[in-house]
Amino acid sequence: MHPPEVRARARQLYLSGATVAEAARAVGVSYPTVREWCRVRADAKRQGTALRCFRCRPDVDHPTDPAAYAYLLGLYLGDGHLVTTTRVPVLRVSCSNSWPGLIDACDAAMRRVMAANVQRVQQQGCVNVQSYGKHWPCLFPQHGPGMKHQRPIVLAGWQRQIVEAHPGDFVRGLFHSDGCRFANRVTVRGKRYVYPRYMFTNESADIMGLCQWGLDLLGVAWRMNRRNSLSVARRDAVAALDRHVGPKT
Repeated sequence: MHPPEVRARARQLYLSGATVAEAARAVGVSYPTVREWCRVRADAKRQGTALRCFRCRPDVDHPTDPAAYAYLLGLYLGDGHLVTTTRVPVLRVSCSNSWPGLIDACDAAMRRVMAANVQRVQQQGCVNVQSYGKHWPCLFPQHGPGMKHQRPIVLAGWQRQIVEAHPGDFVRGLFHSDGCRFANRVTVRGKRYVYPRYMFTNESADIMGLCQWGLDLLGVAWRMNRRNSLSVARRDAVAALDRHVGPKT
């Protein structure tokens, strides 16, 4: 007879997206035993995932927390990807070790949107914040093979409605992934000036266009300083973006 905490641990791993074999190895129990433990929870798992997906429920047409979804969408378009080749799809966002606050914010957004469990996987210089769920593809129809800048990235109509209602959260997600706020230093006639500036860089022309659209919704002035780089430098524009984005933490 195995201790209850061992059975609970195996079921938790399985409900988080691990295979039966992975759960069995993690708890050091035979595959047939863990398979039996997990079998009684399979229906509950499928039902729970479907109930959390607002796209699959006929009685719900919007996310429980649309601001969190808009933020997570921005993070996904920047540093996220959705793996659909595994048994259970996994949404994964890579966050630099330098920004622990960003890691926490990404974790919280996943939970508010749909995730029952979120894992943090340490990599070289970054943490992959990830969540397994069969219904993540419903929420991010932009997923597909190859790099984002090598394929079209177009928001669905229902996604555009969410962004239009929460453009600040969407832009915050984009800048928290592929953007930054820094002190720009210039010298004019021998006098040095320092002022804050935002930059957003992305190789995808479609994602760059979405960032421009989000800034336009906020009334924030921007300009393209390079083919793949957008700058927000005017004092009033920086102040407006500070209210919605702010520096990473």
